[in-house]
Amino acid sequence: MGTFLGHFVPGLSLALLGLWHLFNIIRSYCLKGPETFSAKFWFPFPKLKHLELVLILFFSFFAIILLTIDFPDFNFSSFKPDNLEHASMFLHLIIFACFALFCELTLSSDLFSGIIGILSASVFAQELFLLHFHSTDHLGLEGHYHFLLQLIAFVSFSSALASASFPKSFSAALVLSVSVMFQGCWFLNMGFMLWVPRYVPRGCVSNTTASDNRSFVHSSAVACESPGAEVRAKALANLQFSWILSAILIITCALCFKFSCKVMLPKNRSSSEYERLCRQGSDRSPALTVEVSPNSDQK
Repeated sequence: MGTFLGHFVPGLSLALLGLWHLFNIIRSYCLKGPETFSAKFWFPFPKLKHLELVLILFFSFFAIILLTIDFPDFNFSSFKPDNLEHASMFLHLIIFACFALFCELTLSSDLFSGIIGILSASVFAQELFLLHFHSTDHLGLEGHYHFLLQLIAFVSFSSALASASFPKSFSAALVLSVSVMFQGCWFLNMGFMLWVPRYVPRGCVSNTTASDNRSFVHSSAVACESPGAEVRAKALANLQFSWILSAILIITCALCFKFSCKVMLPKNRSSSEYERLCRQGSDRSPALTVEVSPNSDQK
């Protein structure tokens, strides 16, 4: 995955997946309400119900094949632990998608929803484990980008575990979808900032053109010319981390506002219409009067 496409394609896939989950979670919570809401780890498409799981399976199998054959070098004889580590992450995705699809086809999704959630958490646990104990020791600016990625992966793992343990928690499900989208956007950002020479921070140079001369154990896609340049580049990475999260939170708030308006406005209109009809009915009801005949006292 040490290429621009190796970061761009998974990043775009994760960003779209996180946005899809964010859309459906907020929509489900606003329509069903807090009493009947239940977290889900995949969502059906309108016409192709199992499209999400099928795409996860296809993408994971395809990624494992490319990592195994060392694309684009096609060097079968070389043993690269980092490729196998990345393939192991996709293996856990295959396990999750296969089990979720099996439960759906056998109509046992509600029975094994907790196991599906645990398998989802295992995907992020494996990602966090392999990022932390990576065979390729990323140094400098690239190491800082990977450290920030580990923070997002930890949030994804914690929120997935919380959603599996407390399926009624809207907060846990929301944090999970936000973190998945954040991971995708961060992968995209890493792809541009580390693997596209024109986007490399000022005072740093790209080592991608001389990747063959880089050490296998200690490597970095970007080398900074001075300690001051590296400090500025890391500060820029921190700002990007904050800005990307802010943009995702703005999207989250906009979706919440959109679906809350769709749900609350009809309720307010119906209640105001009911009150108006009640007032009209009370105004039209004739006043009850009792007439007493003058001869009644004489009797």
